[in-house]
Amino acid sequence: MIAARPFSTPLSPLAAAVAWFVFIPAALALNIDRLTPEETTLHRSTLQALEPLITAKKQDGTANLLTWEELYQPLSPEQQAFLDAFRTLRGRQLGAPSHYFGEADRPDLVPVGPQQTVKDGVATPLDPQVLPRNVFEAYRRMMEAMEKDLGRRLLVESGYRSPAYQLYLFLFYMSKHADSVKETNRFVALPGHSEHGYPPRQAIDFINQDGINGEDHPEEFEALPEYAWLQQYAKEFGFALSYPRGNALNTAFEPWHWHFESSDK
Repeated sequence: MIAARPFSTPLSPLAAAVAWFVFIPAALALNIDRLTPEETTLHRSTLQALEPLITAKKQDGTANLLTWEELYQPLSPEQQAFLDAFRTLRGRQLGAPSHYFGEADRPDLVPVGPQQTVKDGVATPLDPQVLPRNVFEAYRRMMEAMEKDLGRRLLVESGYRSPAYQLYLFLFYMSKHADSVKETNRFVALPGHSEHGYPPRQAIDFINQDGINGEDHPEEFEALPEYAWLQQYAKEFGFALSYPRGNALNTAFEPWHWHFESSDK
């Protein structure tokens, strides 16, 4: 059992100093190559406890804005401590020299959409998304230019994500990566490491109007004319591909993931 107190609870300077010695060993005890059977059980029970909350937040369109307080509230002390262990981890501990941005303040956000994909005549709404205002304006201008050239545009499958929601996603996708913290980190960033939660380098995960996002088969997105257009013109609108093939961050190739830096237009 990992005994620790949630980071979201304010601590006095003395308590914080004591907590440092409690939390760090807890994090280092976490089996990052593959969760132990006990950790796997705790992982599953944590996701189960969070399911009603996440479902409700998705239904009202606020999942991406999840706060730490909301994330911790449904959990037992042991489950809260399990989250604390993940929050002490850094990419360099997991074999990835990834950026550590920290947890930035929430920016001025605007909604994107509503959006939907249409495949074989069937319309599928996308989950509500938000972006910092300046990023949304750059995205809007870029899509107007793409539509003028191609008659098509890309949709925002994922924009801004709070650090708390980022941790939930990390835990959710671990099951897809053999319960390995280290392997999951190649595909999903830990909180504080994600461009989705860092407005000065805000990321957008694109999906095309036919529902192709490349998540399981990156080559499908890579083959799109929309991707070829991004490679040629995205920089003019301030966007750059974050994780090209063979990147030095030990992160999987993500042709759909572009971040905003600045705009020349």
